[in-house]
Amino acid sequence: MEDDLHVGTFRFSSRLFVGTGKYKDLEETEAATRASGAQVVTVALRRVNLADRSEGSLHALLKKLGITILPNTAGCYTTEDALRTARLSRELLETPLLKLEVIGDEKTLFPDNERTLEAAKVLVAEGFVVLPYCIDDPIVCKKLADVGCAAVMPLAAPIGSGLGIRNPYNLLIIREQTKLPVIVDAGVGTASDAARAMELGCDGVLMNTAIAGARDPVMMAEAMRDAISAGRKAFRAGRIPKKLYASASSPASGMIE
Repeated sequence: MEDDLHVGTFRFSSRLFVGTGKYKDLEETEAATRASGAQVVTVALRRVNLADRSEGSLHALLKKLGITILPNTAGCYTTEDALRTARLSRELLETPLLKLEVIGDEKTLFPDNERTLEAAKVLVAEGFVVLPYCIDDPIVCKKLADVGCAAVMPLAAPIGSGLGIRNPYNLLIIREQTKLPVIVDAGVGTASDAARAMELGCDGVLMNTAIAGARDPVMMAEAMRDAISAGRKAFRAGRIPKKLYASASSPASGMIE
């Protein structure tokens, strides 16, 4: 409770957000999601039929798990498509939560910053709790914060690349300039990437491929859960400063000569 993550009016004890794509079946999806300890799962509305509430559907599984659904506008390339998808998500799921994605390039899947900002302005005005996926650009993140987004979600690296954090210095600047939650989204490959994001002061990490694409997704989900926890504790504890030369672990003063 003392270190819960607050996103708008929502509160979560887990700082790991996970996706639902790329698993071989619903059984594996359930096992990995449980192992991750995540309380929020993102679902691409344009790729999953969330209107299907039947037994054996993804929606039924998430309801059974008691997990918060974070619908996203993945696959949208225009402001209009993102707005339409967002409004449909609220109608279907009766939640104001939204991960906003407006993609600008089909090959890299980098977000279109201008259109993302345009859509964010409209959706915030309509009462959505907007979590925008964006480039790790401090200026873009500041603009998204200024229009009323509930968090910013800068990428670590291209979606699904597994390259890890390519620009930790930008993340540090983003963290420094905003009071909003900073949730790293996309590009995480392994547990050390997740831990590093948390050690930099980020408030959470969202991932899918790093878990679902692993040889053992359930074990990787456990590793990511533990990495998020360890990284957060390390950040809160405060690391020692880096030094060029050695420093003795045991003090010399008071030793018997």
